[in-house]
Amino acid sequence: MTFIETTVGNFELISQTKDAFDIVKFQERYVDTFDRFDYIVGDIASDLLRLKGFTSDLKDKHNYKTIPDYLNESCNYQCGYFILKRIKNSSQK
Repeated sequence: MTFIETTVGNFELISQTKDAFDIVKFQERYVDTFDRFDYIVGDIASDLLRLKGFTSDLKDKHNYKTIPDYLNESCNYQCGYFILKRIKNSSQK
């Protein structure tokens, strides 16, 4: 388990391939819209980082159980990627 502290929150690095996670690129690309997501997937293609958010709510069609489908269907073949899980502190819901 790897814990990541960023300017946009604290995360657990669940998985990554090809050393895809770069904290500087992540913080530059992150926008506050992602604050509502419990999981964030980043994938790299042509040296560009793309982020996608997923929830913990299994009723939501973009819940974390759909991450493998997203990686297979929406990302370049064998691209580097990472999966972060948001760590909520006691003051967050």
